Amino acid sequence: MEEQNNDYSYNPYQQPQMNTQQSFHAGNGYSYGGGAVPPNKPKKEKKHGFGVTLAKCAAIALVFGLVAGTSFTGVEYIGSRLFETEEEQEPSGSQKKDNEQQDTVFNQTTDGGLQQTATGSSAAVTDVSGIVDAVMPSIVSITNTGTVTYQSFWGQVQSVPSESCGSGIIIAQDAQYLYIATNNHVVASADTLTVQFADGKTVSSEIKGTDPSDDLAVVQVALSGIDSDTLEQIKVASIGDSTQLKVGQASIAIGNALGYGQSVTTGVISALGRTVTVSDQSAGTTITNYNLIQTDAAINPGNSGGALLNTSGEVIGINSVKYADTDVEGIGYAIPISDAMEIIEQLIQNGKVEEKQNAYLGIQGQDVSSNVSQAYGIPEGIYVYRVISGSGAEKAGLLQGDIITEVDGRSVGTMNELKQLLQKEYEPGDQITIRFYRMNNGYQQMELSVTLGGSGTTEQ
Repeated sequence: MEEQNNDYSYNPYQQPQMNTQQSFHAGNGYSYGGGAVPPNKPKKEKKHGFGVTLAKCAAIALVFGLVAGTSFTGVEYIGSRLFETEEEQEPSGSQKKDNEQQDTVFNQTTDGGLQQTATGSSAAVTDVSGIVDAVMPSIVSITNTGTVTYQSFWGQVQSVPSESCGSGIIIAQDAQYLYIATNNHVVASADTLTVQFADGKTVSSEIKGTDPSDDLAVVQVALSGIDSDTLEQIKVASIGDSTQLKVGQASIAIGNALGYGQSVTTGVISALGRTVTVSDQSAGTTITNYNLIQTDAAINPGNSGGALLNTSGEVIGINSVKYADTDVEGIGYAIPISDAMEIIEQLIQNGKVEEKQNAYLGIQGQDVSSNVSQAYGIPEGIYVYRVISGSGAEKAGLLQGDIITEVDGRSVGTMNELKQLLQKEYEPGDQITIRFYRMNNGYQQMELSVTLGGSGTTEQ
């Protein structure tokens, strides 16, 4: 018998007969082994019908599906083990430490060697309802009913009733009265004052004391005039420490915006130590505050006297919408509560702020406005036209013709600003650094250290 090769060999004149036994090789295709083909077996024509083609396609698809499914399952299993979530697997000691470090602050270095800092997590105040529920009973609405006098087109003087709205904070209580802190401009020129509590009940009130220069006032309400149900609901506000504030901290403003009732806005502390000067048209005076809190929490008319809060529900400032410019958005100001409390306590105890001897620089000056500066080519500031004999200014070497621009790094552009700064921030005997311009082949900037004296006069 003729010996047969186990591999399949192509014969153009003869179709081999395959054995029913097949062997799978690890090569790129299949090879079949089988017995010999009878030499005289009639040749069979290869069938190429549609059914055979369809069967082959189905078989190929089935094999491909099995291989792909197996591969996908394996990859998924390996991936799930490699990238297992925190709930599924507790990180090791070193991994846990790395994660904790990433949750605090990343300290990276750039190519230039400078450090980059970024927080790994941030806390956004999105729900303040709990804080509001706790604090709202300590906030009140104040309605000021008074009389406005004006001159008509024909020169006649007429008086008409007026009504304005503001806010207040329940700050203290004794055996007889409830004391409410607010702004002076909220209660100024009032014939009658009405206070509305958080439960909607209203009572009459009266002014205990005012401090117009700091725009602060205290209103008192007799406990005997308050319903027992209201007394059970209202609260005395918790006072925070505004000296510990940082720019970027969250802030919450509560007040009687537009006279519609108490409303809430949120934002951040935008800046600290702001100096703002405003004019009180009704009194014909100007007021300068040097240490205001700036916030982007919306403060609208009616919010004056209301509370600026931190995320602990503590009062950190008394809102003063009077200092907000209506031409801009996102800028409001509040009087720091740590500055206000000393004045408020004096108003509660004495009905007024104790007079103290003014710090005295020892000059007489004239304001140099921007128009005067441009017209005469001199710096803006306070032109010293007289130095008082024997004063601290004279002893330090300040001269007539000097133009003062700063005191201890704070800009002062008018005599009124200088006066209020010395009255509020300094006492006789304090030493200050004055920055000024002196004519010496052109104006040269200089500095002097001055020891303040004491005086009750209007001279500075």
